[in-house]
Amino acid sequence: MPYIPNTPEEQQQMLKSLGMSKLAELFADIPDHLQLKRPLDLPEPLAEHQLLRYMGQLAEKNVNLDRCISFLGAGAYDHIVPAVVSHIINRGEFLTAYTPYQAEVSQGVLQSIFEFQTLIANLTNMEAANASMYDGATALAEAALMSCNVTNRRKVAAAANLDPRWLEILQVYLESQNIELINIAYDPVTGLVDLEAVEPKLGAELACMIVSQPSFFGSVDDVDRVAQWIKSYQGLLVMAVDPISLGILKAPGEYGADIVVGDAGCLGNPISFGGPSVGFFAVTGMKLIRRMPGRIVGQTTDRDGNIGYVLTLQAREQHIRREKATSNICTNQALNALTATIYLALLGPQGIKQVAYQCLQKTAYLRRKLEAAGFKLRFNAPVFKEFVIQADWDWEEINQRLLEHGYLGGFPLKLADPNLSDCTLIAVTEARTKAEMDRFVDLLRGWR
Repeated sequence: MPYIPNTPEEQQQMLKSLGMSKLAELFADIPDHLQLKRPLDLPEPLAEHQLLRYMGQLAEKNVNLDRCISFLGAGAYDHIVPAVVSHIINRGEFLTAYTPYQAEVSQGVLQSIFEFQTLIANLTNMEAANASMYDGATALAEAALMSCNVTNRRKVAAAANLDPRWLEILQVYLESQNIELINIAYDPVTGLVDLEAVEPKLGAELACMIVSQPSFFGSVDDVDRVAQWIKSYQGLLVMAVDPISLGILKAPGEYGADIVVGDAGCLGNPISFGGPSVGFFAVTGMKLIRRMPGRIVGQTTDRDGNIGYVLTLQAREQHIRREKATSNICTNQALNALTATIYLALLGPQGIKQVAYQCLQKTAYLRRKLEAAGFKLRFNAPVFKEFVIQADWDWEEINQRLLEHGYLGGFPLKLADPNLSDCTLIAVTEARTKAEMDRFVDLLRGWR
């Protein structure tokens, strides 16, 4: 909505209609110590054309990421997006937001969501998926809460090599429900989950074990071993996966995963400074399907035998069952999910496999080149799309120097773990060329 100014007289009329006398009464619920108690530090007002010119000057200070060669990942990746994806998604009928409660006028929206659910279920080899979540991190938190509800246990274990921001969000969700989050350490040599460090008696108290495939460090874990361990204690296996990796890695359903979550932002959605994204959530087993958070679209037939789509299992939702709901999530990222649907349908099984294969091969190439240039690999496990290198450098400073040459460097791991302050996380997607990778190595070699 555009900015709509109002006069002091108009403000008083509005306050009077609310039974108030001053503006501060509108914000009475905000604790006193959180109120600013002073005017904002803003310059004098500008005329409209002056303000637009000023905002344009600020925008020009942003780095044009489209012109940068990116080796930055850590959750948002520079994948190739076919032009047809944006062409289709920008059609007016898709961009028009509509909540599909009235099935009779929402068949197109409902079908697109149903197709998303189907593609995610096929990709993960799970029985059912929901209509999408806000993002991967909140999908993971919902999976943990659901695991506790299903098992009636109050402890959740998560591999410490998960994305640290996901772990932070998970902690916020769980502590509000008085659920204990236990981080399972990773092996300092391999970067993989270290189950030997876990007390044996802990397993029987866990609602679930959360493992990332690949890990935040890009390493590919032995999920079969993790699955066998948690299931021996009747806990649930929750997997957080990179959907691109499933073009070449074993599907979660083949490991016997109970819940699978992830971030589908890499499926055709632009990076856009980190968002918005879209999460996915898939499960196996009718007991779990009935407890899934968010919307689920089902396919049915009308009395004439025509295929139709409706929101199903609605009685689980917060807007109907209130405090008895399985989750407070009763919305979804329909436009971003549709983007992922178009991307997956366009590439198909062979296309996704090819994208994953190129990510794998190009990552291996750059990893070898950097090692040959004298950089140490921090972990020795197999990797998919990212890996960690180690050098006694200030990697934030190095990134500034790389930016001057048109490169986005890796993610300095001191921002996530003080124990990895001399490490950086490098990402390689199918978008990178041999020439770009060779030039990247030459720049880093020249600064040693």
